[in-house]
Amino acid sequence: MSFFLGIDAAASGLTAERLRMDVISNNIANSNTTRTDRGGSYHRKFVVFEPRERQPMSFEETLMKAVGIRQVTGEGVRATAIVEDPSQGPLVYDPGHPDANAEGYVEKPNVNIVNEMVDMITAHRAYEANTTSINAAKSMAMKALEIGR
Repeated sequence: MSFFLGIDAAASGLTAERLRMDVISNNIANSNTTRTDRGGSYHRKFVVFEPRERQPMSFEETLMKAVGIRQVTGEGVRATAIVEDPSQGPLVYDPGHPDANAEGYVEKPNVNIVNEMVDMITAHRAYEANTTSINAAKSMAMKALEIGR
């Protein structure tokens, strides 16, 4: 039933984009954190996505794929990892800061607020697009049910 597969794919996008917005929010919240539990300043994080392969396939889909009638592709997206950006943040000369090194420099987080806000807007728009897709599928199903009356 491709109707439900479309909703399922859009729902996986909703889940992925929500995780992405959570990670971006965490980056923004820690944009001034110079000391973490593991030592050093905060390093921005980002989410890695990959296509989600639908498992298991039905018998009909397996036969169709075997004879080449229909190409079975990924069904949605999933987050595979939350990765830390290893680049160094800017060094600021502040010898009075408690996290300053021997030369008096403090490593600030490598979080650029402008980039994070652009990423947040992009994630929000993707979330809206998936919501619109689900609403369109729901509307089509309702119209199909009206035809049967």
